[in-house]
Amino acid sequence: MDGHDFLDLAAAEREQLQFERLQSTLNRAYRNVPFHQKRQNELAAASGRDPSLLDSLADIDSLPFMERQDLGEHYPYGLFAVPLKDIVRIHTAPGTTFNPTVSGYTCNDLAAWRSMMARGLGAAGLTSQDILQISLDTGLNNWGRDYKEGGETLAVGVIPHTSLSAEKQLMVLRDYKTSVLVTTPTQATHLAGHLFRADLNPTALNLKRIILVGEPVDRQFRVDLETQLHTETWVHFGLSELPGPAIAFECGLHQGLHIQEDHFLAEIIAPDSGRPLPPGEAGELVLTTLTARAFPLIRFRTGERARLLEAPCPCGRPLKRIEWLEKRTDALLNLNGVRVNPQLIQAHLSRQLGFSPRCIHTVRRPPLEAPFLEVEIAVEERLFSDEIKVLEQRIRAIRLMLRENLGVPVNVVLGEGGKRG
Repeated sequence: MDGHDFLDLAAAEREQLQFERLQSTLNRAYRNVPFHQKRQNELAAASGRDPSLLDSLADIDSLPFMERQDLGEHYPYGLFAVPLKDIVRIHTAPGTTFNPTVSGYTCNDLAAWRSMMARGLGAAGLTSQDILQISLDTGLNNWGRDYKEGGETLAVGVIPHTSLSAEKQLMVLRDYKTSVLVTTPTQATHLAGHLFRADLNPTALNLKRIILVGEPVDRQFRVDLETQLHTETWVHFGLSELPGPAIAFECGLHQGLHIQEDHFLAEIIAPDSGRPLPPGEAGELVLTTLTARAFPLIRFRTGERARLLEAPCPCGRPLKRIEWLEKRTDALLNLNGVRVNPQLIQAHLSRQLGFSPRCIHTVRRPPLEAPFLEVEIAVEERLFSDEIKVLEQRIRAIRLMLRENLGVPVNVVLGEGGKRG
């Protein structure tokens, strides 16, 4: 059954299909993944019933949550539910522990992602007449590949994701007559700044739509960006852990993001208690995969703040919607769509230096430059040499180490460190 068929089903039929896919996901995970099997046995011992035999979708709240820490602890293939011979693609994304997040895909998984990407792009009005340009940070390279394949599924002309300077991105945007740009809100702002510093009027561009990913945005930001660049904006929600940038997408009415419900089951919970919240209440978004064969996630806590919108969308799509909210329910930093764990910064520094230095870390967003993570390390006698050359070499080594492991731009400075903040 493809996505179009799902949208055509009656409400009861859609829910039944979701329930069947949930049961299939639970059975596959409990049968093939030791991590899930252990949790199944613990639940069965405590409750006296098989947790894979739920009576309805609502019973999913009886199952335990998955955390980001679980992904790192079972690196690299410990959460795969199929043999490696069935894996046709392996994605790696910066994790929130020392280990990166590794996810695998079967042929069926990739076909499902292409379908989801095409649905999300189609809702933004893309057709074969468009030229799609993808501009993302290196930490979201996998998303660039997904958008490329989704665009190609719709026969859109695609300029694949390539790491370029803002000046080069602007040159491509102008000369290649890009009509749709996929980027993060931060990069969109950065690109707009370069446009005006280059004394280039937005009317010289063929840009009609910007699809914003990686970070939630408020209405005023969108109004300002649309006014400045003479374009429309859409928002897509995704996670690097799956990975996938179109788990939820906007339609042309821009009244919340439609969840790809034939592939994901979404819940909103109270961050502290884990209690399910009713539609309309803001809390933490929890996702369960329904069709992922290689890498099933069961009640995965995203750390994203959102609320479920109860009323049906006037566009006619029967998919439930969420409002993606700013700030998070956890301590992770969001830098251009890449999530960074502050505790991991400290852990990397401790491993590199042999002791735990005092430090503070801040996301810097200079108006005329790309954003970056600034790590201020307290000056300590045991850490630095009196020789300037040795000091510079050590700072450079720390900066390169953090950039490589965190997947974001990093600047390291000396200061009072932990005495502030």
